[in-house]
Amino acid sequence: MFQHNFKISFRTLWRDGGFSLINIGGLAFGMAVAICIGLWIHDELSFNQYHKNYDTIAQVKRQQNWRGNAKRITSDYQVTALGTLLKDNYRHYFEQVVMMRQLEEWVLATDNQSFTQKGHFMQWEGAKMFSLNMIQGNQEGLKEQNSIFLSQTLAKKLFDTENPINQVIKLAGKVDLKVTGVYEDLPNNSSFHGATFFSPLPLYFALTGGDANAWSNSNMRIYTQIKKTTDFTTTTAAIKDELANHLTDDEVKSTKPTILLQPMKNWHLYNEFENGKMVTSQRLQFVWFYSIIGLFVLFLACINFMNLSTARSEKRAKEIGVRKTMGSQRGHLISQFLSESFIVALLAYGIALLMVKVSLPWFNVIAGKDIQLLWEAPMFWFLGLSFTLFTGFLAGSYPALYLSGFQPVNALKGTARGAYAVFPRKVLVVFQFTVSIALMIGTLVVFQQIQHTKNRPVGYEQDGLLMMPKATNEIYKKVNILHEELKKSGAVISTAQGNYPLTNEFGQNQGFGWQGKEVNMEITFNTIQISEDYGKTVGWKILAGRDFSKDFSTDNAGVIITEAARRAMGLDQPIGAQLEYKYGHNGIYDFTIIGVVDDLIKANPYEAPLPAIMFLGEKGFGWQFFRLNPQLSTREAIVKMEAVFKEVVPATPLDYQFIDAAYQRKFESEERIGQLAAVFATLAVLISCLGLFGLAAYMAEKRTKEIGIRKILGASILNLWQLLSQEFIMLVFIAGLLASLIAYFFAQSWLSNFNYRIAIPWTIFGLVGLGALIITLVTVSFQALRAALMNPVEIIKNN
Repeated sequence: MFQHNFKISFRTLWRDGGFSLINIGGLAFGMAVAICIGLWIHDELSFNQYHKNYDTIAQVKRQQNWRGNAKRITSDYQVTALGTLLKDNYRHYFEQVVMMRQLEEWVLATDNQSFTQKGHFMQWEGAKMFSLNMIQGNQEGLKEQNSIFLSQTLAKKLFDTENPINQVIKLAGKVDLKVTGVYEDLPNNSSFHGATFFSPLPLYFALTGGDANAWSNSNMRIYTQIKKTTDFTTTTAAIKDELANHLTDDEVKSTKPTILLQPMKNWHLYNEFENGKMVTSQRLQFVWFYSIIGLFVLFLACINFMNLSTARSEKRAKEIGVRKTMGSQRGHLISQFLSESFIVALLAYGIALLMVKVSLPWFNVIAGKDIQLLWEAPMFWFLGLSFTLFTGFLAGSYPALYLSGFQPVNALKGTARGAYAVFPRKVLVVFQFTVSIALMIGTLVVFQQIQHTKNRPVGYEQDGLLMMPKATNEIYKKVNILHEELKKSGAVISTAQGNYPLTNEFGQNQGFGWQGKEVNMEITFNTIQISEDYGKTVGWKILAGRDFSKDFSTDNAGVIITEAARRAMGLDQPIGAQLEYKYGHNGIYDFTIIGVVDDLIKANPYEAPLPAIMFLGEKGFGWQFFRLNPQLSTREAIVKMEAVFKEVVPATPLDYQFIDAAYQRKFESEERIGQLAAVFATLAVLISCLGLFGLAAYMAEKRTKEIGIRKILGASILNLWQLLSQEFIMLVFIAGLLASLIAYFFAQSWLSNFNYRIAIPWTIFGLVGLGALIITLVTVSFQALRAALMNPVEIIKNN
């Protein structure tokens, strides 16, 4: 029986080659999309599982009230003394406690070359806790203060074929480090991917004057590995008040700080908190979103199979009638049609795998991942084949049951189909276009939201503005000479310094007081130290008062605040107002507000800016800023800058960043989501068009005799085209209405995650609806005109 069904199935597919190609191709497209989405979801769900201690690692987070108890915030950054305390006092809970700086750029140099690289400073136990896979050396290699681990790629870059172990690298032009280990590059789905080196935390303290026992300046991340005899909940309960125990009563009253452990398994998909509670992260929403898209696209492909198969039922009706007359049972016919479906599904699966293999490099670029087909994973093949057989059964069940149910007499007479046979197919086409139109609307909303935020005023002039870390000791020593020479060269018109980049909000501090401040009110401010020419260089907009100036010796006790800070303080007349800072800056505790500037959009461009306070600094600036000469081309200015750097600070590479490019990188995640959604929406439309093609073929085939009679009675081609097309226009119109309602609901839900967002314009729905209508007419017109151009005599004679 199986061999018989197999032969007939292949003969049928070969006989109707064009139809089979469309059928298999449509199903293959759907499967390929589902496989790509499945691989993407697998990558997301397996995030950080590269680390062997995945189940017992956690990050210490701090929660505290913000803005006078208005809401509760959650922070990754801790005071260093907390890490020391946990390591010393809670050994019975933790296998390891490791403090680590965030990913930072530092200049690494050998005798012949220097590069700016990103890496972490961490306590030496971190290599074991995070299970770095050491290719050379061992996990205890960071016990020496002047040591460094290199990634496999960086070791190759610096030393080529030489053995890197015991080689000497100069860090920031200040200190010589010995290479004590080389580790395997961390994968893309690790939270520490991008770290090309690790160096000991005590070295960082030695370079910056830090202290492992300081209870001020929250600038450290703390990671723990709990013992197998405890759990995260119990350990969190034991340590949650340790921060409060080391603050004053007033600080505890105003901020109510607690600490908690967030397990590594939650870092990626469950990493968002709102008012102190974990909420569904945007990343997890995208996992759900793509899962639904994958299922829908696959379902659309299955619908196509049903529509295309039943659209060909007229040509197989007599075959079914003859076979039933000769004694075939309905079960035999169902078996035959399911066999055809399974063959189509298996062929489509093979083609889908080939499509995925070819498209993965391109898909990885869009998704920002390094996904590979899991050829050697038994589960991949089990799920793939199970998924294929299920798809074959799902796609073939309706045609099998529908076609095998024809009565022999009616089938031979050509009247096998019921009066309502076309209705289910219309419903399926409406469903297909509802999904497709909704995806197109959603894609346009994503792109408009991104574009709206990109065009948001950022509070400073991005064009021609560069920033660069002071990454070597020679820059610190010669920074004033360097800046003067750069201005003399004509490459830049202004230079400045600051302690943080312009594209992040590092430096969050409390402890400020002012006249009229409410009792128990505590606000976190973004505090920045800058040089006098900072405002001139970055081009911020002064709303009230004045900028810092060398002409005023009292400016070291002055501050400039942003408009968000003015609103948070409730100051109607901020200029001249007094500001107290209990921790002090450069030994000064009382300051005068001398200026208010427009809000600086530095961190998340979709959210409201944090209130900021700028102090006039004297030293310790970690970053420098350059305003290029607008009279020169960018290339000419950079060439001049390179010449000055080689002359003044030859050991320092000119490793600059354009501010506008750094700011645009903040949109990469949403842009990738939008690009992927656009790809999937396009494929959904393509698959839906195949379904529409199938239904149009069915309708044209059903009405061939009517078309012949109408042509004989004088109907024009335009009349016949209109006759066959008007039904589909109505179907797409209904789908458009349903899709608009669904898309509006989900788009509004997604946009509610952003503080700065668009109002959905009605034009999106109109444009997408018009586009769907045009696509429908183009798709249907092929079958409609083909039927309208047929010879009426041949039509009537053969029917």
